[in-house]
Amino acid sequence: MGKIIAIANQKGGVGKTTTAINLGSSLAFAEAKVLLVDMDPQGNASSGIGFETKGEYASVYDVLIGNADIEEAIVPSKVDNLDLLPSHINLTAAEVELVTALSRETRLKKHLEKIKDKYKVILIDCPPSLGLLTVNALTAADSVLIPLQCEYYAMEGLGQLLNTIRLIRESLNEDLALEGILLTMYDPRNNLSKEVMTQIEEFFSESMFRTIVPRNVRLSEAPSFGMSIIEYDIKSKGAASYIDLAKEILPRL
Repeated sequence: MGKIIAIANQKGGVGKTTTAINLGSSLAFAEAKVLLVDMDPQGNASSGIGFETKGEYASVYDVLIGNADIEEAIVPSKVDNLDLLPSHINLTAAEVELVTALSRETRLKKHLEKIKDKYKVILIDCPPSLGLLTVNALTAADSVLIPLQCEYYAMEGLGQLLNTIRLIRESLNEDLALEGILLTMYDPRNNLSKEVMTQIEEFFSESMFRTIVPRNVRLSEAPSFGMSIIEYDIKSKGAASYIDLAKEILPRL
């Protein structure tokens, strides 16, 4: 039975998609069978691993509204052991289209249950909001991984996200766990990065991953080539950090 991990933070630019792509690739590199679910209408996780997001194709949108079976929509990536359930810009409309639908919060959960046994882990890249798409992801997930950037206002919104997780536990998914908080964009030369790390350690020491993802040019470059950092530059500090993160998560799967 595959473990489902939602990668969520309603703030944009914190490293959600970077983490989804590179953690997925690192786990696949370690021969775990991985499915990456792109729940962000921008489709950056899809394009970031080399999927062509133009033209006609079945996407997570079609699955959610009942126009396609999930097995039809899943495609292999260029990375061995890594499959993709791609996003589409139409996903923007899904929240409106599903607002009156029965069991709208459990649509994704119902579909993932059909294919869960085929994967060691399913990673869901959530959109930068706490709307219906993220609620679907959290309802389907076994746990939540929260990327948190080492920058000003890093703590802003974390309380709101943790409150949303609490509400999901109370009403839709009582077993939802916190997989961990991942510090991203860390710059050891920057005093602010150190202050943010100290602050997070003070309040969330038990929930923090040991791995800290550095600010790394190669990490930023890789998606523009449709590659994970493992493919683009496995010797970079960014690749090393996501390989370390995969090593932390593998024993939990």
